Amino acid sequence: MRDSPSPATDLDLVLVRSFTVLAEQRHFGRAAAALHLTASSLSRQITRLERQVGARLVDRTPQGTRLTEAGEVFLPLATEVLSSAGQAASRARAAAQPGVITIGFGMNLIVTPAVRALRRQYPDADVRTLYLDYHELRTALLEHRVDAVVARLPFSTDQLSVTVLYDEPRVLAVPVDHRLAGKESVTMDDIADEPMPQSNDPLLNAFWRIDPRPDGSRAPAGPFVKAVEDKIELIAGGQAVAIIPASARLSGLRPDLTTVPLESVEPSHVALATRAGDRGRLVTAFRKSAHAHLTGPV
Repeated sequence: MRDSPSPATDLDLVLVRSFTVLAEQRHFGRAAAALHLTASSLSRQITRLERQVGARLVDRTPQGTRLTEAGEVFLPLATEVLSSAGQAASRARAAAQPGVITIGFGMNLIVTPAVRALRRQYPDADVRTLYLDYHELRTALLEHRVDAVVARLPFSTDQLSVTVLYDEPRVLAVPVDHRLAGKESVTMDDIADEPMPQSNDPLLNAFWRIDPRPDGSRAPAGPFVKAVEDKIELIAGGQAVAIIPASARLSGLRPDLTTVPLESVEPSHVALATRAGDRGRLVTAFRKSAHAHLTGPV
């Protein structure tokens, strides 16, 4: 194109978004409708963007619209720019409301001591808590539904900042009439042939079923479960055993269940996760509070 390109910093994000919609629809009429514009207005926007970029991005044909080679190169970068702009806006909105923070927490974990300390430190802040299912941990942070999460590893940590708060032993949960009930401890050899419940999450299966085993063998197949209550019922019914955190204290809830210490097994790690790069005042304060007050099972 004969027009000299503007500096990259002059790119208009409105025009960039219009281009990505056109690239998706591959048709000016459909793209214009999706953007609530007329086709002629969209055409002018694309022309303005091409001038800013300094290259033709689309070719108009009787069959529709196709991206040029330059357009194919520009598209993924344009999508990334829009995503980064959205994240920047989200972080700015969060920073504009420094008096609100939501703490997420996982199953069988107590965050009350750290939350109370934060409330004492910032009495005018709105400090909220929210229970999260395992599969929500990362997405709740990235979607800004929560600002910090206390949960047991493993879980997906991409784009998160994660530090371990404390470790706790893992134990074997069995029915009270099981052959291993009442023993001082058990080893992996003792449970080599015991079926264990499975989930659809490979991270959970690998850690909580210890699959594969230290010798490379696979854990025996067990029933698939979605809810913890289903797992507990399977154990109580003698259909499976399960490895759980020591603090779960199943015997206090179910007199027909008991736990046995498990030897030579990596402990469970309770961790604090926040969005990578989040240096908000309350998030920073909660990090310190969590490390000071969440030092072991309550």
